[in-house]
Amino acid sequence: MNFGFTEDQNAIRDSVARFSADVLAPGYRQRDREGRIERETIQQMGEMGFLGGELPSRFGGSDLDCVTSGIIIEEISKGDFNVGYIPLLTSLNGQIIANYASPELAEEWLGGMISGAKVACIALTEPHGGSDAASLRLKAERRGEVFVLNGEKTSISMADQSDVTVVFARTGTPEQRASGISAFLVPMNTPGITTTRFEDAGQRAIGRGSIFFDNVEVPAVNMLGDEGQGFKQVMQGFDYSRALIGLQCLALAQVSLDETWAWLQERQAFGQSLSAFQGLTHPLAEYQTYVHAARLQCFHSLWLKDNNLPHNAEAAMNKWWGPKLAFDVIKQCLLAHGHTGYGEDLPMAQRLRDVLGLQIGDGTAQIMKNIIARETLKK
Repeated sequence: MNFGFTEDQNAIRDSVARFSADVLAPGYRQRDREGRIERETIQQMGEMGFLGGELPSRFGGSDLDCVTSGIIIEEISKGDFNVGYIPLLTSLNGQIIANYASPELAEEWLGGMISGAKVACIALTEPHGGSDAASLRLKAERRGEVFVLNGEKTSISMADQSDVTVVFARTGTPEQRASGISAFLVPMNTPGITTTRFEDAGQRAIGRGSIFFDNVEVPAVNMLGDEGQGFKQVMQGFDYSRALIGLQCLALAQVSLDETWAWLQERQAFGQSLSAFQGLTHPLAEYQTYVHAARLQCFHSLWLKDNNLPHNAEAAMNKWWGPKLAFDVIKQCLLAHGHTGYGEDLPMAQRLRDVLGLQIGDGTAQIMKNIIARETLKK
């Protein structure tokens, strides 16, 4: 077993790390205040090859492996957790479009997403459903060469900052559950689409809101995958994004640990460095161990995907453990900084708010544990 990265992967990591530290980190707090991620930064990431690198070269990607995409997201998130969501959305939606859209539709959108000129979101959750995603009610009715969409999606990240969205809609009957759900690629400027934005505790630069569909006409050729099979086909992509989410959260945990180790060495109390007090160092040592293990688990999932091996349970492990662990680690780091850490001059409080949301979004811990139990019992 080889746990090392290749020379090319390390070179990519160094390049992304410099960009993250020089460009992203200084604007982390400002983006939170403004509630947006500036398009110039997204386009700059695209120009540098940081978006959708694992997508096929025929669409503008670099044919990278998924492990390398994980490295990129990890380093971007160290500078700005919220900006890390852009390559994650590009990878998740990009793989869905590359695998299930018509060649013409994929050509139309993927190049812009990879270059940073276009941003895509994914619209699954509905007001009444939450974790019961297969119970969705947004209706897609066939009328000749178009489907007409009516209903609401809610808790959609980047809802008001995206150019296109992957929408899950019911083309069959409610009794069919997942078998009656299809997926569509819908431009956000299509007539009949409106959005709202929520006031959230964290992830403000990403933004979360509702998307309303009022007699929205979508060409039938914009269906992704087979009719009635969209849920089953497209949802497989979430195994990939769950590993990326784990790395996104753990990146903030690790950078918080790095800062806190340095703080303990610099700060003096009772005539000696704080690093001399085991009451402070032992909790950090424990969390350093957990973060190391969780990070390896995430990259293991990506390695499994790269090798076309089952990784459903491993991805679910990443999704419930990564966000929870990151929150616990950052909380401990904030406490270790004392009253200084509690203020907004340091980023600890904002980091806490940001990672907390991913204990809810993209699948709760309870759902992830259901998946792990189900896959384990199969064996």
